[in-house]
Amino acid sequence: MSNELHLKKNIKSSSFYYIILLPALLVILFLTVYPIFNVFHMSFFRYNYLSDTKKFFGFTNFKRIITDSLFQKSFINTIIFSAVATFAEVGIGLFLALLFYGFFKGKQIFMITIIFPMMISTMVICSIWKTLYHYDIGLLNYILKNIGLHPVGWLINPKMALFSVIIVDIWQWTPFAFIILQAGLNTIPREIFEAASIDGASYYKTLTLITLPIMLNQILLVILLRTIDTFRVFSKVYALTQGGPGNATETVTYYVYREGFTYFNLGRAATASIYILIVISIISVLYIRNIMKEEG
Repeated sequence: MSNELHLKKNIKSSSFYYIILLPALLVILFLTVYPIFNVFHMSFFRYNYLSDTKKFFGFTNFKRIITDSLFQKSFINTIIFSAVATFAEVGIGLFLALLFYGFFKGKQIFMITIIFPMMISTMVICSIWKTLYHYDIGLLNYILKNIGLHPVGWLINPKMALFSVIIVDIWQWTPFAFIILQAGLNTIPREIFEAASIDGASYYKTLTLITLPIMLNQILLVILLRTIDTFRVFSKVYALTQGGPGNATETVTYYVYREGFTYFNLGRAATASIYILIVISIISVLYIRNIMKEEG
């Protein structure tokens, strides 16, 4: 009898928690599942705003998008942007985390200085860097001229434009990687490093055999978060180059924006969005599988 009463209490308690969480769950479903479903629905149609009609296209949008040379170019640019920015940010962030490990005089001031770029609005940052990159009055070209070098078309040279935008992203988001990696580094007990030092292990061996293996999950987490964020980069491209010059900085998200809000090809824009979702989902699944293997 007591077991039945205990079971009923558990059921009532569980039901109460589910009822409390239901409104939040409904909001999450409305803000995530419904938009995704709507995008999938739109990808199978072609919209005509002049006649206010839509025509079922099936998988035609998917076929046309994947063979579109501009989409292919934007996809390659996105991969380059994501790979270079992510690994640069994680690498520099890890270097700074190791550099700032422990206590030294003025550490707090230096940390505030490093973190500062992450606290500024992206559009403000883009305005600052666009001025620095200016061919005629920019500070960077002014420095180059004063040391006897030719000015560089940072945002107007097709070979330089994409990497110029990447530099802005690295400057803004390296502090994010630094914060997470330093937090992970600070969780490692100092006794481990002291024991390694007593055993005569060099700094290189301690780093490669102790520090990095222990921090692997944090490193992978930062790589995942920055890969997702850089893969959907839009604001920097829009503010600095608008996809130019000559589509040299066209990314997938900017392609979606242009197709959807400039040409009003909502079906094509939705299809390109699905391709982005598929790539990000694959990256996330690979990360989750790796974490589950380690925990298992």
